[in-house]
Amino acid sequence: MGKHILVTNDDGVLAPGLLALVQEMRKLGKVSVLAPDRNWSGGGHVKTLDRALRVKEVQLADGTPAFASDGAPSDCVALAALGYFKEPIDLVVSGINVGANLGHDVTYSGTVTAAMEAVIANIPGIAVSLEVAEGHVGNIDFGPAAHAAGKVVQHVIENGAPPEILLNVNVPFLSDEKIRGFRLTRQGLRVYHSRLDEGVDPRGRPYYWIAGDAPTGVPERGTDIGALAEGFVSVTPLHLDLTAYRALTDLNTWPWDENLTMPFFEMPVQGKKI
Repeated sequence: MGKHILVTNDDGVLAPGLLALVQEMRKLGKVSVLAPDRNWSGGGHVKTLDRALRVKEVQLADGTPAFASDGAPSDCVALAALGYFKEPIDLVVSGINVGANLGHDVTYSGTVTAAMEAVIANIPGIAVSLEVAEGHVGNIDFGPAAHAAGKVVQHVIENGAPPEILLNVNVPFLSDEKIRGFRLTRQGLRVYHSRLDEGVDPRGRPYYWIAGDAPTGVPERGTDIGALAEGFVSVTPLHLDLTAYRALTDLNTWPWDENLTMPFFEMPVQGKKI
């Protein structure tokens, strides 16, 4: 039946975006669903080690059997990768998130970090997010985002995913007809407008609330933010190696050890890891 695809998310197992993704992924292979039992938006990359994880069977709105965990999105992927399902997982698709995950958002996003957990387990991971305006009222059509995700996953199935790479897919809030196509992009510059609100609760204890307006971004051509602004689906390859290699060159000139005869850092030979 083709690939065994795990579908998860960070909006909760009963979120309509997950259902749309499940229905699209069924066209490409066998689908298993294991997602959080509640909303984990902004939860980041979590691994639960201090307590047992619980999983229960649920039904999606179309009757699809699914499983809900009381852990984070990354916990759900870890459970699946480590053998919760008896058949090995070939591909992890996370989403469809309500709201784009652009620039530095990827470090906060449960949607993206679920795909990161897949890469850690040597499984291709794809995160899918739909750009939705802050304060949007009314139903959300996840169809175009699901169709875009299907095309990306089809390419991964046919061509294979680069090793140690996840794909972060962001879809503009447009109809299929108005989406202009796909662009391979780099991370753009996200601009956050956070503020700290302080107050006192009814019992006289101070509290602090991180608030502020929705983040914006610099729509530079070639970036994920720029692609969405121009009506394209953004596909950004990400890897978990966060080493700033350009900075190493400068840091290598610092007098770290006067007795050191070898450079503090040697760039790896092409084709070999450090």
